[in-house]
Amino acid sequence: MLRFEVSVEDLLRSRFALSPALDLCLLLRSLAGLGQPLPRAWATRLLPVFEGLRRETDLDAALALQTPQGGPNFVAPPPRGLNQTWADDLAMIRATPPEAARHEFATNATAPSAHDPRVRAVLDSTDVVSRIAEAMDQAWHELLAPDWPQLRAICERDVVHRVGVIGERGWAATIESLHPGIVWRAGGIEIGFFRGGTVRLAGDGLLLIPSVFVGHIAAQLEDPWPRTLVYPARGTAALWGEQETVPQPDALTALIGRARARLLLALDAPASTSHLARSLAMAPGAVGDHLAILRGAGLLVRARSGRSVLYRRTPLGEALVAGTG
Repeated sequence: MLRFEVSVEDLLRSRFALSPALDLCLLLRSLAGLGQPLPRAWATRLLPVFEGLRRETDLDAALALQTPQGGPNFVAPPPRGLNQTWADDLAMIRATPPEAARHEFATNATAPSAHDPRVRAVLDSTDVVSRIAEAMDQAWHELLAPDWPQLRAICERDVVHRVGVIGERGWAATIESLHPGIVWRAGGIEIGFFRGGTVRLAGDGLLLIPSVFVGHIAAQLEDPWPRTLVYPARGTAALWGEQETVPQPDALTALIGRARARLLLALDAPASTSHLARSLAMAPGAVGDHLAILRGAGLLVRARSGRSVLYRRTPLGEALVAGTG
């Protein structure tokens, strides 16, 4: 079992972040057969591109550093917050000192592919960091960048939801909501399916990262990362086209139309117009028009949160959604 000892100071310093580089690494691991399997439609679309990158770039050198247990830290540097971009991550990857990268090679370059002459030539080269960074940059733009606005919106909406749970029910309920295998017990976070003993956060807090590419919980316990939990973002199953625990919208669609039904069902947590547009792959103008109609019908209300205007369902909207189940 893995247990995080958590103090009040740790809770005050705990925070959420997004990590484009980590999601890229998780996607690459999935495509290479090391991680969470992708849905068939995504695998069919991305695997030919992935194989082309392996032939035409130095991506195999980066893949050779991935193991079933994880990968090197320098290709997935710790994110600084919710505004982290791929450009931020790429700059940190490129700034990795060669000696630091080679130290990680010794631990992670254990896959059989690490002995391939082509891969070995890259890993032994004087410009290995820049070559791996370039390969990952190409992988980002060809594999993940087209879908990133939608994926990012899903993760941002997840964070909005979790922050709301913190405000309404506290940190214990929020942590337990991340995954059924996580329990808050006696001032600590316990994950029964992990090994790791007891980890004391020592006032540094916990970093929480939602991702669409993890099926369960992943933990980061090694420097330079803060102690971190990576968890499945809400809405991932809908993204993959799987059945989620939300009602089928057939009756609702007949009543208010398909687009408005999708929006009403999607608002199980407050969201802005831009978040809804990206996560549902709809035009922002159309989303705004539909939200105005739903609000006029008394199914939604809106309220300002910082710089954003968030929409949420009214009791009438909740009742209408519940009635479709």
